[in-house]
Amino acid sequence: MDFLDAIFKQFTGFFGFGHLMEIIKSGDYDKLLTYQGFTAVLIPIMPFLLVIEIIRAAFYKRFKVIHYKLPFFSYVLNAFIGRVIAIAMVGICIGLFEKYAIFKLSFTWYWFIYGYIVWEFGHFIYHYLGHKVRLFWCLHSTHHAPESMNLSVSYAHFFLEGPYADFIRTTVCILLGVPPAMLFVIMFIDGFWGGMIHIGENLVHDGRLGFLNNIILTPSHHRVHHAKNPLYMDTNFCNLLNIWDKVFGTYQPEDRTIPIEYGISRPMIKNSFVDAYFGEIVALAKDVYKAPGLKNKFLYLVMPPGWSHTGDHKMTTVVKKKYFEELQQNGTSLKSDNNDIAEPQSGSPVMS
Repeated sequence: MDFLDAIFKQFTGFFGFGHLMEIIKSGDYDKLLTYQGFTAVLIPIMPFLLVIEIIRAAFYKRFKVIHYKLPFFSYVLNAFIGRVIAIAMVGICIGLFEKYAIFKLSFTWYWFIYGYIVWEFGHFIYHYLGHKVRLFWCLHSTHHAPESMNLSVSYAHFFLEGPYADFIRTTVCILLGVPPAMLFVIMFIDGFWGGMIHIGENLVHDGRLGFLNNIILTPSHHRVHHAKNPLYMDTNFCNLLNIWDKVFGTYQPEDRTIPIEYGISRPMIKNSFVDAYFGEIVALAKDVYKAPGLKNKFLYLVMPPGWSHTGDHKMTTVVKKKYFEELQQNGTSLKSDNNDIAEPQSGSPVMS
């Protein structure tokens, strides 16, 4: 019975039915009008859509177990480790830095807009460094390893990425005056939308979502972010608001004439969870071990993926520059759907 109870708790925990079931059992449906009730209704949506996505893929004979292998094992591992550490990191950052906040905000709608822009700035910093610094790329690469896009990819993370991300995002928000209560609401919205933008073509073929593509970051933008095509490498680092991508020149709309190739450019062991989860750490360790001198060993940690002490760099900036030079030599120009010339973006790792 204990085993079955544990399985049931894991099932309800994955689908997020717990709080909703408590409200239904209590019969107090007025709670649905509160923040807790609102989150209780929204949390099960993404797991439910994931199931629909899988069923639909199976119906059209496009379902492959391998597309869900890495996210599944990542979820199982992180459910017991990463989640606890990430929650603890948020609490630690609030306790350490709240007293150093440059000012205190009230929880009003206009300060909420400010708070969300600040959160998005913190998210941009964490995400950009996750591609720009090789040590951090080791934490982030697991999320880019899947070679297809579906909702389960949102569960594919190395267990230390959450604490690393929350340290940066929480610290930035707290120091810039975002109160903890507002921060938790923003984190919920960010987590919900951050999962939804991984929705695959089996459920939503055109991820641009109509007019929303010009207002927020859509599944289309995030599909671009997960691409290893040279045009798309190291773009669209934001999560909901694309303001900071446009400010820093990393915004890139999808060009529907260029099929997206998912995954990372490093040759990987086919269908290997271990390689997808630990492969970048092993590769970094080998480079550090072989590098001559302490300076080069340190540089392998902090320089972008693809950097080499020999000068034979394969960083994203190098790959993209070569890509656009070849286009110019061939007399070809790329245009996006909104007729803007697609220019090379500033970037970092070749493992996009």
